[in-house]
Amino acid sequence: MPVNERQIAEFAADQRWTIPFDTSPRHLAGRGDPRHFTHGLAAAGWTRASSDPLSPEFVLRSPDRRTSLRFDPYNSHWWRLRAEPTGNRPGWGASFSKLVPAEILGSLTDALHTPAPAKDPDPWQTLAAAGWQLDDQGVSRSPDGRCRVNPYPLHRQKAATWQIVAHDHGYDGPDGLDIWSARFDDRAPAHLVNIFVSALVDTTPLQRPKGETADYSATTQERSSLTPQQVVDAHTSRLHALSAQARAAQRRKPATTVAPPPPGRTTTPIRR
Repeated sequence: MPVNERQIAEFAADQRWTIPFDTSPRHLAGRGDPRHFTHGLAAAGWTRASSDPLSPEFVLRSPDRRTSLRFDPYNSHWWRLRAEPTGNRPGWGASFSKLVPAEILGSLTDALHTPAPAKDPDPWQTLAAAGWQLDDQGVSRSPDGRCRVNPYPLHRQKAATWQIVAHDHGYDGPDGLDIWSARFDDRAPAHLVNIFVSALVDTTPLQRPKGETADYSATTQERSSLTPQQVVDAHTSRLHALSAQARAAQRRKPATTVAPPPPGRTTTPIRR
């Protein structure tokens, strides 16, 4: 399901009258445009599963039908990513609430189309290298104290769910009400968790309209050097790259062969 010209035109029209502002930190930048990742998945060959056309829910499925992204506005986590088990790899899942920045989620969905590294990276090291502080409860916190990453439940003696939460200032403690949250189950590939975490701690600003952030008082916004057209061009260039990447991956797949019948047995054509 490639992104068609009409969809790109609609995206461009929405950007045309939007003056982009460089917004930091990323975890408080606000949702952004979900088409950042839905267009990316479509460019990589994902298709929309048939459903009730009047329902706000929908599912996008990968070309091999093994991975899906479900949008469910009735759930506290709007976006639910699910990978089915394959061979010796277990299935896994992740979910994301409404205000997860689209570019951070998009970094994860883009990575679904690239081979896993030979050695899994350590997300904790990625957080530490970015200046996030690990406390004695096993929680890593952003420099501004407004985002945390922790295993859930709070222990690291065995595999646990990854939980990432951006929140308000707390009144009785460090954490207030959740702004957004993301969760990876204990079978999620470490390199994909690390991709999400790397995009989260990246200090490169995200582009947002003036004032449209998760917490205006805690974010920094400066007029971006990018024009609306450059934002559109960057989006379409990324879609072309994802499409080319998906085609190359398809060509690398071994051809499917039909196994010969067991020894001593023959096949007889059916006569009509």
